[in-house]
Amino acid sequence: MKLLPTWICDFVDLKVDNATLAHDLTSIGIAAEGIAGSGKDTVFEMEIGTNRPDAMNHYGVAREASAFYDLPLKPFVPKLPPATGLAGVTITVEDGRYCPRFTARVLRGVSIQPSPAEIAHRLALLDQRPINSAVDATNYVLWEIGKPTHVFDLDLLEGGRVVVRFARAGETLKTLDGVERKLTTEDLVVADARKPVALAGVMGGFDTMITEKTRNILIESAWWDPATIRKASKRHALHTDASHRFERGADFESTIVSTDRVAELILNSGGGTLAGDMMDVVVGGRDQAPIVLNLSEVHRILGKALSAQEALRILSRLGFEAVSGRHEGEEFEVTIPTWRLDVEREIDIIEEIARLHGYDRFPNTLPAFAGAVVELPDARKDAKMRASLLALGYNEAVSLTFISVEDAHRFSAAAPLSLANPLSEEASVMRTSLVPGMLHMIAYNLNRGTDDVRLFEAGHVYQGDGPNAAEPKQLCLGATGRALPGNVNLPSESRPLNFFDVKGDIENLLATFAAQTLHYDTTTTAYYHPGRCARAVMDGEVVAQFGQLHPDVTAELKLRQDVFLAELYLDRLYEHELREPRYQALPRYPAVERDFSFVFTDAVKFEQIEHAIATLRLSDLRSFAPVEIFCGGNVPAGKYSILLRARFQSNERTLREDEVAQWSGQIVKAFQALGGALRS
Repeated sequence: MKLLPTWICDFVDLKVDNATLAHDLTSIGIAAEGIAGSGKDTVFEMEIGTNRPDAMNHYGVAREASAFYDLPLKPFVPKLPPATGLAGVTITVEDGRYCPRFTARVLRGVSIQPSPAEIAHRLALLDQRPINSAVDATNYVLWEIGKPTHVFDLDLLEGGRVVVRFARAGETLKTLDGVERKLTTEDLVVADARKPVALAGVMGGFDTMITEKTRNILIESAWWDPATIRKASKRHALHTDASHRFERGADFESTIVSTDRVAELILNSGGGTLAGDMMDVVVGGRDQAPIVLNLSEVHRILGKALSAQEALRILSRLGFEAVSGRHEGEEFEVTIPTWRLDVEREIDIIEEIARLHGYDRFPNTLPAFAGAVVELPDARKDAKMRASLLALGYNEAVSLTFISVEDAHRFSAAAPLSLANPLSEEASVMRTSLVPGMLHMIAYNLNRGTDDVRLFEAGHVYQGDGPNAAEPKQLCLGATGRALPGNVNLPSESRPLNFFDVKGDIENLLATFAAQTLHYDTTTTAYYHPGRCARAVMDGEVVAQFGQLHPDVTAELKLRQDVFLAELYLDRLYEHELREPRYQALPRYPAVERDFSFVFTDAVKFEQIEHAIATLRLSDLRSFAPVEIFCGGNVPAGKYSILLRARFQSNERTLREDEVAQWSGQIVKAFQALGGALRS
């Protein structure tokens, strides 16, 4: 908005040039973003915060300058002649919650003229088109003290009545811009005895506007409920200078002085008489309770000891009144001026003191600090998992904490926690699993042409409500596309991702934790593909489940290729310590390998074979792994042939043949105990 420094100087005797004034106002939060013109025609381009409607006018900015330069602010007192006769108008406010104060004056025998040159010139500098002496008086007062007012042609108000009410169904109003507007029952209006004549706080009506024929005028200044004005302005797409101020909160006590000032300007330019006394209908109030200000809190927040005299000087210049409280000279009860609706707490008053004292006058100091940075209990484990996943080619992602009820029941057996005010039906409960968010992110990538996706997300899930509620920490992996990127030299390397790729990633992650036992089984939830999924059990606790997403779920979610998931239950996994890497010298002595070819029934799993070998506790057994699996042919149905290779090696000496033969015999007996048959 634009403001004139010469107009500001009408209220405070400033001794600085315009450039200095603009700089100093900016330093206290009343930003002058540009200066145009010169001399008496200088114009400031201001950026006033939406919380400061009191500074959206010349008198308000003059008050700020008065406080900054410690100069007296001239009182604003309109001068009116004595009133004669009666006003002849009755005012009714039907609901004081939306209009707690309505003030009006009547002028009779007025001659509508062009505005005086000074008024017209100032309005023109502010890009306000001069209209006539009465309308220009309201615009002038708006920019002078920030209070919107309105003038009606009194002879066009039917029944000699002014009623503040809500519009009735079917009513219309032609506003000053010439637009016929359909009113709703939520629109607050000013009406006469028969019809609406103004959209309250937004714009007056066309049928009662001031013209050259006007001789009798009703001046109105009211306080409107900000929320009601804001809604009406948006509903009718009608943003005006008046609504801009009313919807931010006007000064409750300014209705009288603004009405008198408009009357003064009209009488000075067009003659006429003041008819009857001021009509001031007050059916509510805007009481602002005093705020207790403690100087010790001022010192603590600002980091500088300000004297009580300095703090009170600043506050008094801004219109605050402070009275000593319980602790003489240290605690004060501060009364808030009616034009400062943005000040509600002690910290707001401290901010006023700080900005007027000058932010550049506070010394640069570091805040007091005791102790040191405390690392979270699982910080090292989180960092290790993140580093491992990034090394495996996964990218970290973050999804919404909210999911749909359908997804909550599909991917978890836990009861979901419903939101009181959900964003949508698709985000109406707290997530009970990380899987829905992961699938949505994979679908997002696939739908945009990214076919190779590897993502991971760590976070809390929310299960249950009330005393049984829990927030376990989980990690979810999602992968789809190719296992390895193909290239010209090795095109065969480009193959689809499969279950064993994901299993290898899980084994890599779990290998970083120390555990006595780790085995895998196939007991997983229903949204995994049977036969292509597994569960990891570490020291008797399930720490992960993973595998291919069930084809039915894939089809339902319209995923055009196979998707693999993994869920790690970090609360259980983090009960194990990280495995500490230890140096071990390479053996100096040769290794001996032995192959074992056995036939087992399909009921015998490889983990049983591993367990059987582990129970032998062969100290020089370095590795034991399957080399080949064969089904069919000479192998009977329901059985499979497996070739296993054992590697023996000592760190102290060369192994003897009889030792290796003895250990091999123990292995054969262990396999036979599982029902295996040695193949020749």
